[in-house]
Amino acid sequence: MEIPEHHIYMSLLKNLFQKGLARNQDFNHPTDAERLSSGLCAATEEIKLFMHKPWILECNKTVLQLEMEKCGERFKTDMEEVDPQNWCNLTHFIGEYHFFSACTEDNAVKIGCFWPNPVVEHYIIRIHKQFFSNCTLKSAVWGDPSEDTLIILILVPVFLTLTMVALVVWCSKRSDILA
Repeated sequence: MEIPEHHIYMSLLKNLFQKGLARNQDFNHPTDAERLSSGLCAATEEIKLFMHKPWILECNKTVLQLEMEKCGERFKTDMEEVDPQNWCNLTHFIGEYHFFSACTEDNAVKIGCFWPNPVVEHYIIRIHKQFFSNCTLKSAVWGDPSEDTLIILILVPVFLTLTMVALVVWCSKRSDILA
């Protein structure tokens, strides 16, 4: 059963008024009554703003860590079905990884945390170390080329440049004949 918004509004206003009466028992001075009245007006405005603003949660890192553990446990269970030899081939577990990533994002947002954030990143790194630490590709070790290769790579552009310069000079001297 849903409670109408105006009932919630009136209940909050009643609670604020009762709290104001409890704090200001003596209404002999008009200033006290005026302060309570202006306080209630301000509270009314705050309640109106509260009712029309989306609820903003504060990030609770402890709850976030627990939710990341749940996402991780599901991912670990899913990865048990994948042959460990295929853990480095993303095509074999792309669905499981997508679910894990979506789970971390959805839970972080649901709890009121940004995604990614340091807690989530730390947990994802732990998962990567557990499952994908042996997946780095061996990079090729580059060595210096042999002397013969170096000489060819240096001399060809030099001779090509000298040939082009000589051709331009020769053509400019013969421009009267070619034109």
